[in-house]
Amino acid sequence: MANPASPFLSVLILMLVAAVTAVAILILSGKLLTIWKPKNAQAAKLRVYECGVPPVQTGARHKYSVKFYLTAMLFILFDVEAAFLLPWAVNYKQALWTFGAMLSFMATLLVGFVYAWGKGAFEWER
Repeated sequence: MANPASPFLSVLILMLVAAVTAVAILILSGKLLTIWKPKNAQAAKLRVYECGVPPVQTGARHKYSVKFYLTAMLFILFDVEAAFLLPWAVNYKQALWTFGAMLSFMATLLVGFVYAWGKGAFEWER
């Protein structure tokens, strides 16, 4: 008779290895930082540099254009469409009974597309 805990033994080992790895990375990164610390530390050398933009800016609350959010929402709308449509299209012959559900899904997306087109969401320059 097999041990009932045996299916979970591999998960336990994986969690243990992950925990040991995380702790080792934290400890080693702290040790390496103290070893390779700059000898002549200046404020400019210790500042965080990321893509040429200071990470903290005064007055960084910029107002984004509504077009930015509209583009993001339209991308999400049609990305979700592709995510739902592709598995159905690949398995069309076995999932023929889902044709009505897919038609209603596509009709809902078509209504959203026509509404966005009518509002001028696809016109970039106004």
